[in-house]
Amino acid sequence: MSSIVLSASVRQNLLSLQSTADLLATTQNRLSTGKKVNTALDNPTNYFTAASLDNRASDISNLLDSIGNGVQVLQAANTGITSLQKLVDTAKSIANQVLQTTSGYSVKSSATSAAPAGATPALLAAGTAGDLTIAGTNGLNGNTYIFTPAVGAAVTITVSSTVAPGNVNSIDAFNTALSAAGIGLTASLASNGSIGFTSTNDNASQILTLGTTPAANTVALSGTGAPALVTPAGGTAGNPLADAASQISRANLVIQYNNIIQQITTTAQDASFNGINLLNGDDLKLTFNETGKSTLNIKGVVFNATGLGLAPLVSGTDFLDNAGAKATIAKISAASDKLRSQASTLGSNLSIVQIRQDFSKNLINVLQTGSSNLTLADTNEEAANSQALSTRQSIAVSALALANESQQSVLQLLR
Repeated sequence: MSSIVLSASVRQNLLSLQSTADLLATTQNRLSTGKKVNTALDNPTNYFTAASLDNRASDISNLLDSIGNGVQVLQAANTGITSLQKLVDTAKSIANQVLQTTSGYSVKSSATSAAPAGATPALLAAGTAGDLTIAGTNGLNGNTYIFTPAVGAAVTITVSSTVAPGNVNSIDAFNTALSAAGIGLTASLASNGSIGFTSTNDNASQILTLGTTPAANTVALSGTGAPALVTPAGGTAGNPLADAASQISRANLVIQYNNIIQQITTTAQDASFNGINLLNGDDLKLTFNETGKSTLNIKGVVFNATGLGLAPLVSGTDFLDNAGAKATIAKISAASDKLRSQASTLGSNLSIVQIRQDFSKNLINVLQTGSSNLTLADTNEEAANSQALSTRQSIAVSALALANESQQSVLQLLR
């Protein structure tokens, strides 16, 4: 090929045509891919910077799946707490029904003290409800009454006309002292001047005994007032008489209550998503960035019946009187407070996760936009370039033909 000689004008036109073809190929490649930087050879700085931005956007996008799952775990726990709150409210409603039913006992346990005693008529005189000792002159003056509850220290109340701590001289004062000490008894004055003690409606199931030994659901009586137990007709001294119909009703309420307690446990166990249950002791850890340094650890709780401080009741033992119902209501109220507190915590964590989820989505958009700005071609510009290069190519072909005309003239002479 070295023997072929091209004129300077032909060679110049050929080079111009080749350059135009290269530019046209580059423009068409940009139009077909939509990018002005397709390889590191096109623009090393832009290519590797864009690749880094795309890689980070991809890493964060992969984390969005786990963040989305975390949102659903929190939503499942929140749904569980909402259901648990409804169940707890139902249990509380059942316990409140106990307070509205008739007393579980037709006769409550009772006791009476000795009447005023002495050798003179003044000492034997019966006092009044407002002045038990008749200004300290009858035999009740100075008598002590000791009450030993099932739990806590014994309480001593002295009937005396002398004003001093622990002394009383009226039935109202006596009842105030009993109430303040948490003793479930009501004092009353008999016509012979003796003081009687009867279990309150709230403590209708309690038993009265003599002595100072504490026992479950009992109040032991002692002191110089010489208390004696009252035996109800058909019953046992110091014991209440159960109302059969009322106790059946209360036993049915125990069954209903226990069904709710069982549902509380199963509901807490079912509040899981993808194997994670924040109401059954599982923890949740969420990672928000590609380096793993931005995380959120959410501690789970155990909110079955035991975790909420609730337990099944025993028919014939629980809900026998208002005191038992009120104790259960107090536990239910504490459980409700736990649920509300945890609902607030979950709501706060859910808000954080959703904010970070939105942030990650926006950040991915920013990274991808930055990458596109470095690599994407302006299709309008490239289309104009393609049209201009096509025109230039046509002109170059025509110019090359003109440059060859002189050689064509020589060929005509040789013919």
